[in-house]
Amino acid sequence: MALAGMGVFAEILDGEVFKYYADGEWRSSASGKSVGIVNPTTRQTQYKVQACTQEEVNKVMEAAKVAQKAWARTPLWKRAELLHKAAAILKEHKAPIAECLVKEIAKPAKDAVTEVVRSGDLISYTAEEGVRILGEGKLLVSDSFPGNERNKYCLSSKIPLGVVLAIPPFNYPVNLAVSKIGPALIAGNALVLKPPTQGAVAALHMVHCFHLAGFPKGLISCVTGKGSEIGGDTGIAISKKAGMVPLQMELGGKDACIVLEDADLDLVAANIVKGGFSYSGQRCTAVKVVLIMESVADAVVQKVNAKLAKLKVGPPEDNSDITPVVTESSANFIEGLVMDAKEKGATFCQEYRREGNLIWPLLLDHVRPDMRIAWEEPFGPVLPVIRINSAEEGIHHCNASNFGLQGCIFTKDINKAILISDAMETGTVQINSAPARGPDHFPFQGLKDSGIGSQGITNSINMMTKVKSTVINLPSPSYTMG
Repeated sequence: MALAGMGVFAEILDGEVFKYYADGEWRSSASGKSVGIVNPTTRQTQYKVQACTQEEVNKVMEAAKVAQKAWARTPLWKRAELLHKAAAILKEHKAPIAECLVKEIAKPAKDAVTEVVRSGDLISYTAEEGVRILGEGKLLVSDSFPGNERNKYCLSSKIPLGVVLAIPPFNYPVNLAVSKIGPALIAGNALVLKPPTQGAVAALHMVHCFHLAGFPKGLISCVTGKGSEIGGDTGIAISKKAGMVPLQMELGGKDACIVLEDADLDLVAANIVKGGFSYSGQRCTAVKVVLIMESVADAVVQKVNAKLAKLKVGPPEDNSDITPVVTESSANFIEGLVMDAKEKGATFCQEYRREGNLIWPLLLDHVRPDMRIAWEEPFGPVLPVIRINSAEEGIHHCNASNFGLQGCIFTKDINKAILISDAMETGTVQINSAPARGPDHFPFQGLKDSGIGSQGITNSINMMTKVKSTVINLPSPSYTMG
């Protein structure tokens, strides 16, 4: 039974088009146009959202500036209280939101529910953490610096940035939206959300939970439409245009998994399957290339193949392990990488099989650096194995990539693990586990083309504030108990 746009969510739907959210109300765009959202499984239009105009986006920005001024004067405990309320409402309505995720991005049903619950937990944690972090300032005295007496007191505190624009990706449209919304709001900012097209309806439902919690008008808004028409671009292009605007971006990855000879091979195989194939490999932190010592390669490949054979492939409604990739163009891109590897002689451990957007899991062995799959991010259930003869070779391949999000190492030797981890040019290295973004309070960052700035609840709150100092100049030096 379809729950989206029903019950408490009925007011976000106008006929068959979902409204956008501005100034505390649900509206239809003056454009009179809508954008269709294609269900990756059926390849039919599932939902429609408003195609907002540039003028509507500008109005939303103006309203956000006004609302933010009042919000910055709202006591911290009150901001936290509203966030806790939104978290509870979000978790209470997890079913219709999860249903949107299943239909819009083909996320397996149980994972869709998990994403919504995790998002509620993230909001609550952010409220708690924000109250602690933002409740603290700093007092500096001047006589610690040469040539100064103790006649100046510097009080520094964290103040809001103003209006924060959040642009989450399709693969976690609820979770990667609240990971920005929560920190922005607790820190006293207004927030404008531009959700991805695939995932927009789930995001609109999530925003309605904030609406029901009673946040002030204009403080949160959600505009939908074609990114190209209301200002969408790639991360690197955005960073060039942003100028003086502070940015925090997590972009793509080509996360390397380095397997040494002394690794626990069953653990390795389990993590390669989980890391490389969960949500059909459509995760920034998915294992994207396995760099494995020649002596253990055959054994690991065999173990991985046995596990891949047991994965359930099919529609997300059936809780399949491998579900259709998000769009036909994604599937075509993945297929291009596979065909390039085929022409250049990679070993196919399974036959390549595709129906519509559904691609069966595929392990490619004996991949060489001249194959595109060795470097490009497929964002699908296809994983290359490159055989290496030394740890140095693995480190070299990892560092030759223009990406540097996460990586992982499997070895029982902690000294080797630490030394290799230090040598890998990547934001996070996992030792004896597949890469992952969570838990959500851990720092999460990419180096090189994988991003700028660091997320994680504490880091995000800090990034969404500025430091403000007030200096008290005393008429004469003051020495406590002096």
